[in-house]
Amino acid sequence: SVPLLQAARKKNSLNLLELSEAELEEQFVRGDGPGGQATNKTNNCVVLKHIPSGIVVKCHQTRSVEKNRKIAREILQEKVDLFYKGEDSDVFKEKKASEKQKQEKKRRAKENLERKKLFKEMQQLDKE
Repeated sequence: SVPLLQAARKKNSLNLLELSEAELEEQFVRGDGPGGQATNKTNNCVVLKHIPSGIVVKCHQTRSVEKNRKIAREILQEKVDLFYKGEDSDVFKEKKASEKQKQEKKRRAKENLERKKLFKEMQQLDKE
């Protein structure tokens, strides 16, 4: 099973719950991580909290405050959707489908590897 809130921010979904600005609490803080002075001296990291559910999102993907605000809202919207809808959420279904594809791809790759090993072994036997 996929941890619900980790499935957020995978793909754009159409049937997400709408967020109202009244339910959000927004802060701008200094970001962390690589970037040196550009990161350490500017408050361009956005911390967004959805008050009814208590979900908090921190976004510091770009140097632009506006882009970070937009990205934070998208991530929060997906997480709130997952929080309220659970396994019925489109985000959860997309995540589960992509995991299934990933497993199928792994399985096929493993089969191909086995086939190649058998082929090489057969070639070695033919040479002897």
